[in-house]
Amino acid sequence: MPVLQLSPRVPPGLLTAEAWDVLRTAREVLTDDLAVPHVAAVRQSGVRVRQVAHRPVHLDHDVVWLTTDPVDADDLLVGSYDVPGAHVLDLVHVMDRLRRECPWTQQQTHEGLARYLLEETYETLETIEDGDRDHLREELGDLLMQVVFHARIAAESAGWDLDDVADGITTKLVSRNPHVFGDAQVSTVEEIDANWEAIKAAQKQRTRPDEGVPRALPALAYADTVLGRLGDPDVEGDDLGSRLLALVAEARTSGVDPEGLLRARVRSLLA
Repeated sequence: MPVLQLSPRVPPGLLTAEAWDVLRTAREVLTDDLAVPHVAAVRQSGVRVRQVAHRPVHLDHDVVWLTTDPVDADDLLVGSYDVPGAHVLDLVHVMDRLRRECPWTQQQTHEGLARYLLEETYETLETIEDGDRDHLREELGDLLMQVVFHARIAAESAGWDLDDVADGITTKLVSRNPHVFGDAQVSTVEEIDANWEAIKAAQKQRTRPDEGVPRALPALAYADTVLGRLGDPDVEGDDLGSRLLALVAEARTSGVDPEGLLRARVRSLLA
C-alpha cells in the first residue's frame, strides 16, 4: 500500500502530477481524517476517500493511505513539498493556539513583552560574537517568536498581523534596492548604500538628522548612527567626550563598527 504524504503547509490540492495519477488510478484511498484541508481538496476533485480509524498494516498495492502527518514508510510517496519559509506557518499556528488556550500568553501585551524582546536581541548578538552558529539558530528562533507574538497581539488590537509585517518589509526592500528590482546601475557597494539612504530620506521626509534613531541605543552605537546621519562631520574638542566621539568618527572612517570593536576588546580581557 503506497503512503501518500502531503505537506500541510502548502495550499490544499497543490499536489505533484505523480500524486494525482496515483490517487485517480487507486482502487481505494484511505485516510484517518476527512476534515484535513488537503484530504477535502482531494475529495472535491472527485476522488473517493474513505475514513478509517488507523492505517492498515497490510493492504493491496493499489490501495493508497493519504496523510499530512510525518510518516516513515518504505512505500512513501511525497505528494507536495514545503516551500522555503513554510515552517513559519507552524509557528504562527502554535502562537494562535497559545493565545487562545494559554492563560499566560493571553495576558501578554506589547509593553509587557518589551523586556523579552530586548533580552532576546542581546542574546542573539552575544551568540554572533561567540561564533556559535548552531546556537545562533536557536536564538534567532527565540527572536522570531517575539516578532510573531507581537504581530499576534496586534491582530487583535490594531487590525494588522504578521502578513502585514512581512508585506511592509518586502515592499521596503524592493523599493530601496532598485539595482536588483529596478533599472538602477551601480558599480560599488558604496553606491548601493548611498542609494538606500537617498531613497529612505525621500520616503521618511525627516526634519531632524536624529529622527528615528533610538536614544536607548548603547552610546557608541548611538554616536555611530548620528555621525552617519550628519554626514560624518569633523569632531573638535579636547574634553573626554569629544575625544571619545572622535574615536567613533575614526572607526567610521576605517569602516569599523565601534560598538562591536570595543565589545570584542573587552571580551578579550576575559579570555
